[in-house]
Amino acid sequence: MQLETISSISTPVGEGAIAIVRLSGIDALEIADKLYKGNKSLSEVDTHTINYGHIIDPSTAETVEEVMAAVMKAPKTYTREDIVEINCHGGVHTVNRVLQLTLKHGARMAEPGEFTKRAFLNGRIDLSQAEGVMDFIRSKTTEASKVANQQMQGRLKTYIESLRQSVLNILAQVEVNIDYPEYDDVEETTTSFLLDEAKKVEQEIEQLLKSSSEGKILREGLSTVIVGKPNVGKSSLLNYFIQDDKAIVTEVAGTTRDTLEEYVNVNGIPLKLVDTAGIRDTDDIVEKIGVERSREALKNSELILYLLNNNEALTAEDMEILDSIADQKVILIVNKLDLDNRLDIADLESRYPGMPVVKTSIVNSTGVDELEEKIADLFFDGSIQSTDSTYVSNNRHISLLEQAKQAVSDAMDSAEMDIPVDIIQIDLVKTWELLGEVIGEDVSEQLIDQLFSQFCLGK
Repeated sequence: MQLETISSISTPVGEGAIAIVRLSGIDALEIADKLYKGNKSLSEVDTHTINYGHIIDPSTAETVEEVMAAVMKAPKTYTREDIVEINCHGGVHTVNRVLQLTLKHGARMAEPGEFTKRAFLNGRIDLSQAEGVMDFIRSKTTEASKVANQQMQGRLKTYIESLRQSVLNILAQVEVNIDYPEYDDVEETTTSFLLDEAKKVEQEIEQLLKSSSEGKILREGLSTVIVGKPNVGKSSLLNYFIQDDKAIVTEVAGTTRDTLEEYVNVNGIPLKLVDTAGIRDTDDIVEKIGVERSREALKNSELILYLLNNNEALTAEDMEILDSIADQKVILIVNKLDLDNRLDIADLESRYPGMPVVKTSIVNSTGVDELEEKIADLFFDGSIQSTDSTYVSNNRHISLLEQAKQAVSDAMDSAEMDIPVDIIQIDLVKTWELLGEVIGEDVSEQLIDQLFSQFCLGK
Protein backbone atom coordinates (compact mmCIF):
# COMPACT_ATOMS: atom_id res chain seq x y z
CA MET A 1 0.00 0.00 0.00
CA GLN A 2 1.39 3.41 -1.02
CA LEU A 3 1.22 5.98 1.76
CA GLU A 4 0.23 9.59 1.20
CA THR A 5 3.03 12.07 0.58
CA ILE A 6 3.73 14.05 3.74
CA SER A 7 5.35 17.42 4.32
CA SER A 8 6.62 19.36 7.32
CA ILE A 9 9.16 21.93 8.45
CA SER A 10 12.15 19.93 9.74
CA THR A 11 14.06 22.71 11.49
CA PRO A 12 13.19 24.67 14.65
CA VAL A 13 10.72 27.49 14.21
CA GLY A 14 12.31 30.93 14.34
CA GLU A 15 14.86 33.07 12.54
CA GLY A 16 18.02 31.34 11.34
CA ALA A 17 20.31 30.90 8.38
CA ILE A 18 18.47 27.91 6.90
CA ALA A 19 15.04 26.35 7.29
CA ILE A 20 14.06 23.04 5.66
CA VAL A 21 10.71 21.87 4.33
CA ARG A 22 10.79 18.09 3.90
CA LEU A 23 8.54 16.00 1.65
CA SER A 24 8.42 12.19 1.65
CA GLY A 25 6.28 9.85 -0.42
CA ILE A 26 5.48 8.58 -3.86
CA ASP A 27 4.44 12.04 -5.11
CA ALA A 28 7.22 14.03 -3.42
CA LEU A 29 9.07 14.81 -6.65
CA GLU A 30 5.88 15.59 -8.57
CA ILE A 31 4.63 18.01 -5.88
CA ALA A 32 8.02 19.70 -5.59
CA ASP A 33 8.21 20.10 -9.38
CA LYS A 34 4.92 22.03 -9.37
CA LEU A 35 6.64 24.66 -7.24
CA TYR A 36 10.32 24.47 -8.19
CA LYS A 37 11.96 26.27 -11.13
CA GLY A 38 15.59 25.54 -11.95
CA ASN A 39 17.79 24.33 -14.80
CA LYS A 40 16.08 20.93 -14.65
CA SER A 41 12.95 19.56 -13.06
CA LEU A 42 13.67 17.70 -9.85
CA SER A 43 12.34 14.47 -11.38
CA GLU A 44 15.17 14.61 -13.94
CA VAL A 45 18.14 15.35 -11.65
CA ASP A 46 20.38 12.63 -10.23
CA THR A 47 19.49 11.22 -6.86
CA HIS A 48 21.28 12.54 -3.79
CA THR A 49 22.06 15.90 -5.37
CA ILE A 50 21.31 19.43 -4.22
CA ASN A 51 19.96 21.84 -6.81
CA TYR A 52 19.69 25.63 -7.00
CA GLY A 53 16.41 27.21 -8.02
CA HIS A 54 13.34 29.13 -6.89
CA ILE A 55 9.95 28.28 -5.42
CA ILE A 56 7.15 29.77 -7.48
CA ASP A 57 3.49 30.09 -6.45
CA PRO A 58 1.76 28.48 -9.48
CA SER A 59 -1.46 30.43 -8.94
CA THR A 60 0.22 33.86 -9.21
CA ALA A 61 3.61 33.08 -10.79
CA GLU A 62 5.17 34.97 -7.86
CA THR A 63 8.69 34.02 -6.83
CA VAL A 64 8.34 33.04 -3.18
CA GLU A 65 11.86 31.96 -2.25
CA GLU A 66 15.37 31.27 -3.51
CA VAL A 67 16.19 27.68 -2.51
CA MET A 68 18.51 24.71 -2.65
CA ALA A 69 16.47 21.54 -3.22
CA ALA A 70 17.99 18.22 -2.12
CA VAL A 71 16.64 15.20 -4.02
CA MET A 72 16.92 11.67 -2.61
CA LYS A 73 15.17 8.95 -4.55
CA ALA A 74 13.92 5.68 -3.05
CA PRO A 75 14.98 3.28 -1.72
CA LYS A 76 18.25 4.74 -0.37
CA THR A 77 16.62 7.38 1.81
CA TYR A 78 15.68 7.82 5.46
CA THR A 79 12.09 6.67 4.85
CA ARG A 80 12.82 4.41 1.83
CA GLU A 81 10.50 6.74 -0.08
CA ASP A 82 11.32 9.61 -2.44
CA ILE A 83 12.40 12.60 -0.35
CA VAL A 84 12.79 16.26 -1.29
CA GLU A 85 14.23 18.72 1.21
CA ILE A 86 13.71 22.36 0.27
CA ASN A 87 16.38 24.51 1.93
CA CYS A 88 15.01 28.03 2.41
CA HIS A 89 16.22 31.16 4.13
CA GLY A 90 15.38 30.81 7.81
CA GLY A 91 12.47 33.22 8.23
CA VAL A 92 9.22 32.14 9.83
CA HIS A 93 6.90 33.68 7.25
CA THR A 94 8.68 32.48 4.11
CA VAL A 95 9.24 28.91 5.19
CA ASN A 96 5.59 28.63 6.20
CA ARG A 97 4.57 29.88 2.77
CA VAL A 98 6.67 27.14 1.16
CA LEU A 99 5.10 24.55 3.47
CA GLN A 100 1.60 25.75 2.67
CA LEU A 101 2.31 25.51 -1.07
CA THR A 102 3.39 21.85 -0.70
CA LEU A 103 0.17 21.14 1.22
CA LYS A 104 -1.95 23.00 -1.32
CA HIS A 105 -0.50 20.97 -4.19
CA GLY A 106 -0.93 17.44 -2.92
CA ALA A 107 1.00 16.77 0.29
CA ARG A 108 -0.48 16.12 3.71
CA MET A 109 0.88 17.68 6.91
CA ALA A 110 3.13 15.15 8.63
CA GLU A 111 2.23 13.99 12.11
CA PRO A 112 4.87 14.16 14.89
CA GLY A 113 7.55 11.56 14.19
CA GLU A 114 5.91 10.37 10.98
CA PHE A 115 9.11 10.42 8.90
CA THR A 116 10.80 8.10 11.39
CA LYS A 117 7.60 6.04 11.67
CA ARG A 118 7.75 5.46 7.92
CA ALA A 119 11.40 4.43 8.21
CA PHE A 120 10.20 1.79 10.70
CA LEU A 121 7.13 0.70 8.71
CA ASN A 122 9.20 0.43 5.53
CA GLY A 123 11.75 -1.81 7.26
CA ARG A 124 14.72 0.55 7.24
CA ILE A 125 15.02 0.55 11.05
CA ASP A 126 13.52 -1.46 13.87
CA LEU A 127 11.54 0.01 16.75
CA SER A 128 14.51 0.20 19.13
CA GLN A 129 16.47 2.15 16.50
CA ALA A 130 13.55 4.54 16.05
CA GLU A 131 13.44 5.12 19.81
CA GLY A 132 17.21 5.70 19.63
CA VAL A 133 16.56 8.56 17.19
CA MET A 134 14.31 10.22 19.78
CA ASP A 135 16.88 9.67 22.53
CA PHE A 136 19.63 11.11 20.29
CA ILE A 137 17.62 14.29 19.72
CA ARG A 138 16.95 14.66 23.44
CA SER A 139 20.44 13.72 24.67
CA LYS A 140 21.98 16.28 27.00
CA THR A 141 25.62 15.14 27.10
CA THR A 142 28.19 13.65 24.72
CA GLU A 143 28.01 10.29 26.49
CA ALA A 144 24.22 10.20 26.27
CA SER A 145 24.37 10.96 22.54
CA LYS A 146 26.94 8.17 22.06
CA VAL A 147 24.65 5.64 23.72
CA ALA A 148 21.65 6.82 21.68
CA ASN A 149 23.74 6.71 18.50
CA GLN A 150 24.70 3.09 19.18
CA GLN A 151 21.02 2.24 19.54
CA MET A 152 20.27 4.09 16.29
CA GLN A 153 22.95 2.01 14.55
CA GLY A 154 21.29 -1.21 15.73
CA ARG A 155 23.47 -2.31 18.66
CA LEU A 156 20.51 -3.27 20.85
CA LYS A 157 18.78 -4.86 17.85
CA THR A 158 21.80 -7.10 17.20
CA TYR A 159 21.92 -8.10 20.87
CA ILE A 160 18.20 -8.93 20.99
CA GLU A 161 18.29 -10.85 17.70
CA SER A 162 21.13 -13.00 19.07
CA LEU A 163 19.08 -13.72 22.20
CA ARG A 164 16.03 -14.65 20.12
CA GLN A 165 18.14 -17.04 18.04
CA SER A 166 19.34 -18.72 21.23
CA VAL A 167 15.72 -19.21 22.31
CA LEU A 168 14.88 -20.64 18.85
CA ASN A 169 17.74 -23.13 19.23
CA ILE A 170 16.25 -24.30 22.53
CA LEU A 171 12.79 -24.57 20.95
CA ALA A 172 14.21 -26.64 18.08
CA GLN A 173 15.64 -29.13 20.60
CA VAL A 174 12.32 -29.24 22.45
CA GLU A 175 10.59 -30.05 19.16
CA VAL A 176 12.83 -33.11 18.81
CA ASN A 177 11.59 -34.37 22.17
CA ILE A 178 7.98 -33.78 21.17
CA ASP A 179 8.42 -35.49 17.77
CA TYR A 180 10.32 -38.52 19.13
CA PRO A 181 8.87 -39.24 22.59
CA GLU A 182 9.70 -42.97 22.38
CA TYR A 183 13.41 -42.30 22.97
CA ASP A 184 13.99 -41.86 26.72
CA ASP A 185 17.51 -40.55 26.33
CA VAL A 186 16.22 -37.79 24.02
CA GLU A 187 14.05 -36.40 26.84
CA GLU A 188 16.94 -36.48 29.31
CA THR A 189 19.30 -34.81 26.84
CA THR A 190 16.67 -32.20 25.94
CA THR A 191 16.06 -31.25 29.59
CA SER A 192 19.77 -30.90 30.28
CA PHE A 193 20.30 -28.85 27.12
CA LEU A 194 17.27 -26.67 27.91
CA LEU A 195 18.47 -25.84 31.41
CA ASP A 196 22.00 -24.99 30.26
CA GLU A 197 20.96 -22.83 27.32
CA ALA A 198 18.02 -21.16 29.10
CA LYS A 199 20.37 -20.19 31.93
CA LYS A 200 22.64 -18.45 29.41
CA VAL A 201 19.67 -16.53 28.00
CA GLU A 202 18.57 -15.53 31.49
CA GLN A 203 22.09 -14.29 32.31
CA GLU A 204 22.25 -12.25 29.10
CA ILE A 205 18.90 -10.61 29.90
CA GLU A 206 20.11 -9.91 33.45
CA GLN A 207 23.20 -8.24 32.04
CA LEU A 208 21.05 -5.94 29.94
CA LEU A 209 18.82 -5.12 32.89
CA LYS A 210 21.87 -4.30 35.04
CA SER A 211 22.69 -1.54 32.56
CA SER A 212 19.20 -0.06 32.86
CA SER A 213 19.86 2.20 35.86
CA GLU A 214 22.95 3.69 34.23
CA GLY A 215 21.18 3.92 30.87
CA LYS A 216 18.22 5.77 32.40
CA ILE A 217 20.61 8.23 34.03
CA LEU A 218 22.23 8.96 30.67
CA ARG A 219 18.84 9.23 28.99
CA GLU A 220 16.83 11.18 31.57
CA GLY A 221 19.45 12.75 33.81
CA LEU A 222 20.29 12.00 37.42
CA SER A 223 17.79 13.67 39.74
CA THR A 224 20.12 15.60 42.06
CA VAL A 225 19.18 17.82 44.98
CA ILE A 226 21.44 20.47 46.49
CA VAL A 227 20.42 20.81 50.10
CA GLY A 228 21.62 22.33 53.37
CA LYS A 229 20.90 25.13 55.79
CA PRO A 230 20.51 28.69 54.49
CA ASN A 231 23.61 30.47 53.25
CA VAL A 232 25.95 27.45 53.01
CA GLY A 233 26.59 27.92 49.27
CA LYS A 234 23.83 25.93 47.57
CA SER A 235 23.03 28.58 44.96
CA SER A 236 26.74 29.25 44.44
CA LEU A 237 27.26 25.56 43.63
CA LEU A 238 24.34 25.60 41.18
CA ASN A 239 25.73 28.71 39.49
CA TYR A 240 29.18 27.10 39.30
CA PHE A 241 27.81 24.01 37.57
CA ILE A 242 25.71 25.93 35.04
CA GLN A 243 28.28 28.72 34.63
CA ASP A 244 25.58 31.33 35.06
CA ASP A 245 24.09 33.47 37.83
CA LYS A 246 20.54 32.11 37.62
CA ALA A 247 20.31 31.55 41.36
CA ILE A 248 20.40 34.65 43.56
CA VAL A 249 23.38 34.62 45.89
CA THR A 250 23.32 36.93 48.93
CA GLU A 251 24.36 36.88 52.56
CA VAL A 252 20.69 37.02 53.57
CA ALA A 253 19.34 33.69 54.81
CA GLY A 254 16.17 32.52 53.03
CA THR A 255 16.89 34.20 49.67
CA THR A 256 15.98 31.04 47.72
CA ARG A 257 12.23 30.61 48.32
CA ASP A 258 11.52 27.80 45.83
CA THR A 259 13.30 24.99 44.00
CA LEU A 260 15.27 25.86 40.86
CA GLU A 261 15.96 23.16 38.23
CA GLU A 262 18.77 23.02 35.66
CA TYR A 263 20.42 20.32 33.55
CA VAL A 264 24.22 20.23 33.83
CA ASN A 265 26.95 17.97 32.46
CA VAL A 266 29.28 16.49 35.08
CA ASN A 267 31.98 14.19 33.65
CA GLY A 268 29.56 13.14 30.91
CA ILE A 269 26.72 12.47 33.36
CA PRO A 270 23.61 14.63 32.92
CA LEU A 271 22.41 15.92 36.28
CA LYS A 272 18.88 17.25 36.67
CA LEU A 273 20.06 19.64 39.34
CA VAL A 274 17.64 21.11 41.87
CA ASP A 275 18.66 24.04 44.09
CA THR A 276 16.40 24.06 47.11
CA ALA A 277 15.38 26.57 49.73
CA GLY A 278 17.54 26.38 52.86
CA ILE A 279 16.07 23.98 55.39
CA ARG A 280 15.42 25.73 58.68
CA ASP A 281 12.57 26.61 61.04
CA THR A 282 10.94 29.84 59.88
CA ASP A 283 7.80 31.90 60.46
CA ASP A 284 7.87 33.31 56.92
CA ILE A 285 4.89 31.69 55.13
CA VAL A 286 6.48 31.75 51.64
CA GLU A 287 9.84 30.47 52.89
CA LYS A 288 8.07 27.74 54.87
CA ILE A 289 6.47 26.45 51.66
CA GLY A 290 9.93 26.44 50.04
CA VAL A 291 11.36 24.43 52.95
CA GLU A 292 8.56 21.85 52.62
CA ARG A 293 9.29 21.55 48.90
CA SER A 294 12.96 21.04 49.74
CA ARG A 295 12.09 18.16 52.05
CA GLU A 296 9.85 16.65 49.34
CA ALA A 297 12.65 16.98 46.76
CA LEU A 298 14.93 15.03 49.12
CA LYS A 299 12.58 12.02 49.05
CA ASN A 300 12.42 11.92 45.24
CA SER A 301 16.11 12.46 44.49
CA GLU A 302 18.64 9.91 43.21
CA LEU A 303 21.61 11.91 44.52
CA ILE A 304 21.80 14.40 47.38
CA LEU A 305 24.57 16.98 47.58
CA TYR A 306 24.43 18.05 51.23
CA LEU A 307 26.31 21.25 51.97
CA LEU A 308 27.76 22.09 55.35
CA ASN A 309 29.52 25.26 56.46
CA ASN A 310 33.16 24.72 57.45
CA ASN A 311 32.77 27.80 59.66
CA GLU A 312 29.93 26.28 61.76
CA ALA A 313 29.72 23.23 64.02
CA LEU A 314 27.41 20.37 63.07
CA THR A 315 23.94 21.09 64.47
CA ALA A 316 21.17 18.86 65.71
CA GLU A 317 19.10 19.98 62.73
CA ASP A 318 21.86 18.83 60.33
CA MET A 319 22.09 15.46 62.08
CA GLU A 320 18.31 15.00 61.98
CA ILE A 321 18.26 15.54 58.21
CA LEU A 322 21.35 13.40 57.58
CA ASP A 323 19.90 10.56 59.66
CA SER A 324 16.68 10.72 57.60
CA ILE A 325 18.56 10.32 54.30
CA ALA A 326 21.13 7.78 55.47
CA ASP A 327 19.80 5.09 53.09
CA GLN A 328 20.10 7.36 50.00
CA LYS A 329 23.13 8.27 47.93
CA VAL A 330 24.60 11.34 49.59
CA ILE A 331 27.79 13.31 49.09
CA LEU A 332 28.70 15.60 51.98
CA ILE A 333 30.22 18.90 50.85
CA VAL A 334 32.08 20.86 53.49
CA ASN A 335 32.07 24.32 51.92
CA LYS A 336 33.75 27.64 52.77
CA LEU A 337 37.23 26.27 53.37
CA ASP A 338 38.41 29.87 53.04
CA LEU A 339 36.85 30.60 56.46
CA ASP A 340 38.00 29.48 59.90
CA ASN A 341 37.43 25.78 60.62
CA ARG A 342 34.75 25.14 63.25
CA LEU A 343 33.32 21.89 61.85
CA ASP A 344 34.79 18.63 63.20
CA ILE A 345 35.27 16.79 59.90
CA ALA A 346 36.71 13.66 61.56
CA ASP A 347 33.55 13.40 63.68
CA LEU A 348 31.40 13.94 60.59
CA GLU A 349 33.15 11.10 58.73
CA SER A 350 32.81 8.86 61.77
CA ARG A 351 29.08 9.54 62.16
CA TYR A 352 28.30 8.99 58.45
CA PRO A 353 30.89 6.52 57.09
CA GLY A 354 28.79 5.70 54.01
CA MET A 355 28.72 9.30 52.81
CA PRO A 356 31.78 10.53 50.87
CA VAL A 357 33.09 13.90 52.12
CA VAL A 358 34.39 16.57 49.73
CA LYS A 359 35.97 19.82 50.96
CA THR A 360 35.32 22.89 48.82
CA SER A 361 35.53 26.61 48.59
CA ILE A 362 33.05 27.23 45.82
CA VAL A 363 33.79 30.96 45.61
CA ASN A 364 37.43 30.05 44.90
CA SER A 365 36.54 27.04 42.67
CA THR A 366 38.43 24.75 45.06
CA GLY A 367 37.49 21.09 45.39
CA VAL A 368 34.74 21.07 42.76
CA ASP A 369 36.76 18.80 40.44
CA GLU A 370 36.95 16.24 43.23
CA LEU A 371 33.18 16.55 43.70
CA GLU A 372 32.61 15.74 40.02
CA GLU A 373 34.87 12.68 40.33
CA LYS A 374 32.94 11.49 43.40
CA ILE A 375 29.65 11.68 41.47
CA ALA A 376 31.10 9.58 38.63
CA ASP A 377 32.52 7.08 41.14
CA LEU A 378 29.17 6.75 42.88
CA PHE A 379 27.18 5.88 39.75
CA PHE A 380 29.55 4.71 37.02
CA ASP A 381 32.60 3.37 38.92
CA GLY A 382 34.56 6.42 37.79
CA SER A 383 33.86 6.37 34.06
CA ILE A 384 31.12 5.72 31.49
CA GLN A 385 31.87 2.85 29.11
CA SER A 386 29.64 4.20 26.35
CA THR A 387 31.75 2.72 23.54
CA ASP A 388 31.85 -0.83 24.91
CA SER A 389 28.51 -1.33 26.66
CA THR A 390 24.97 -1.84 25.46
CA TYR A 391 22.81 0.32 27.71
CA VAL A 392 19.07 -0.18 28.15
CA SER A 393 17.34 3.00 29.22
CA ASN A 394 13.85 2.89 27.74
CA ASN A 395 11.07 1.99 30.21
CA ARG A 396 9.29 -0.06 27.53
CA HIS A 397 12.44 -2.10 26.87
CA ILE A 398 13.05 -2.62 30.60
CA SER A 399 9.52 -3.85 31.21
CA LEU A 400 9.65 -6.29 28.28
CA LEU A 401 13.07 -7.61 29.32
CA GLU A 402 11.86 -8.17 32.88
CA GLN A 403 8.87 -10.12 31.54
CA ALA A 404 11.13 -12.13 29.21
CA LYS A 405 13.48 -12.95 32.11
CA GLN A 406 10.51 -14.16 34.17
CA ALA A 407 9.25 -16.29 31.27
CA VAL A 408 12.60 -18.04 30.73
CA SER A 409 12.92 -18.50 34.50
CA ASP A 410 9.47 -20.14 34.55
CA ALA A 411 10.60 -22.48 31.75
CA MET A 412 13.67 -23.50 33.77
CA ASP A 413 11.59 -24.09 36.91
CA SER A 414 9.21 -26.29 34.91
CA ALA A 415 12.09 -28.29 33.45
CA GLU A 416 13.54 -28.95 36.90
CA MET A 417 10.11 -30.20 38.07
CA ASP A 418 9.96 -32.65 35.11
CA ILE A 419 6.92 -30.95 33.62
CA PRO A 420 6.32 -32.14 30.02
CA VAL A 421 8.37 -30.22 27.46
CA ASP A 422 5.34 -29.18 25.41
CA ILE A 423 4.22 -27.15 28.45
CA ILE A 424 7.71 -25.72 28.90
CA GLN A 425 7.61 -24.71 25.25
CA ILE A 426 4.83 -22.19 26.01
CA ASP A 427 7.13 -20.15 28.27
CA LEU A 428 9.97 -20.31 25.77
CA VAL A 429 7.74 -19.05 22.97
CA LYS A 430 6.58 -16.26 25.27
CA THR A 431 10.24 -15.33 25.93
CA TRP A 432 10.92 -15.21 22.19
CA GLU A 433 7.84 -13.04 21.55
CA LEU A 434 8.63 -10.59 24.38
CA LEU A 435 12.18 -10.11 23.10
CA GLY A 436 10.71 -9.49 19.66
CA GLU A 437 8.52 -6.72 21.00
CA VAL A 438 11.64 -4.82 22.08
CA ILE A 439 12.67 -4.42 18.44
CA GLY A 440 9.15 -4.01 17.11
CA GLU A 441 8.10 -7.53 16.14
CA ASP A 442 4.37 -8.09 16.65
CA VAL A 443 3.64 -4.76 18.34
CA SER A 444 0.22 -3.17 18.14
CA GLU A 445 -0.58 -0.27 15.84
CA GLN A 446 -1.80 1.68 18.88
CA LEU A 447 1.61 1.31 20.58
CA ILE A 448 3.43 2.41 17.42
CA ASP A 449 1.23 5.51 17.13
CA GLN A 450 1.79 6.32 20.80
CA LEU A 451 5.58 6.01 20.54
CA PHE A 452 5.97 8.14 17.45
CA SER A 453 3.60 10.82 18.70
CA GLN A 454 6.33 11.75 21.19
CA PHE A 455 8.65 12.86 18.37
CA CYS A 456 8.94 16.44 17.19
CA LEU A 457 7.31 17.55 13.94
CA GLY A 458 9.46 17.02 10.89
CA LYS A 459 11.43 14.05 12.25
